[in-house]
Amino acid sequence: MRDYQHIAQRIAGSGYGVALTGAGISVESGIPDFRSPGGLWSKYDPREFGTIESFRANPGKVWQMLVELDEVLMRADPNPGHLALAELERRGILKVVITQNVDSLHQRAGSIEVIEFHGNNRVLRCESCGREFQRESVSLRSLPPRCACKGALRPDIVFFGEPIPEEAYHRSMAAASRCDLMLIIGTSASVAPASTLPRIAKGNGAFLLEINPEASELTHHLTDLHVSESAGLALSGIVAALDMHDKQ
Repeated sequence: MRDYQHIAQRIAGSGYGVALTGAGISVESGIPDFRSPGGLWSKYDPREFGTIESFRANPGKVWQMLVELDEVLMRADPNPGHLALAELERRGILKVVITQNVDSLHQRAGSIEVIEFHGNNRVLRCESCGREFQRESVSLRSLPPRCACKGALRPDIVFFGEPIPEEAYHRSMAAASRCDLMLIIGTSASVAPASTLPRIAKGNGAFLLEINPEASELTHHLTDLHVSESAGLALSGIVAALDMHDKQ
């Protein structure tokens, strides 16, 4: 078992902690990694269903996949990993969570400062006029759902072929440059531009704590400490160890 007391002592003195999360933290909430067996890309070819070009060419077809994604996300609830990160923010250790996920589970768990690198599922946006709608206000009985201007609505997520939202990109880079601690949770961080964030943090002297059951490209090259456990187990253990640390 990992020495959570040692980890707690290491992170308790952090002045500016940042978490970078990926699909792995939400697997425990019942959301399969898109690339895993049973994930969306095992059922739908991302070249046909995941690119902005494919959406613009045939939004009704792409919405067949998006409806399935929507149903999975709407059923999911935050797990102990999400709750632990919200607690670390409450204690002042974490200043921001940068997530590559679109499931909004960090916010539902209580995290306040969340940068959504790939957008979110809470908002639908008209591809034609840009008008936004809350997801709950839009019926998906007819696909694609449409705006009053007749334009097709799309979730406010980043399709392949689209840039990261400018504000999210710049805020993430600034946080990575400033942090002295980066928790890398449930992500291999192998795809640019997210892959640059741990490198920026490390280049500025940050301590990199990686929580991932499997080793990643970062593990042997950048990570200072790798915890090969699930996010829920490891983060809950760290918070419990912090409780003990605070009582000493």
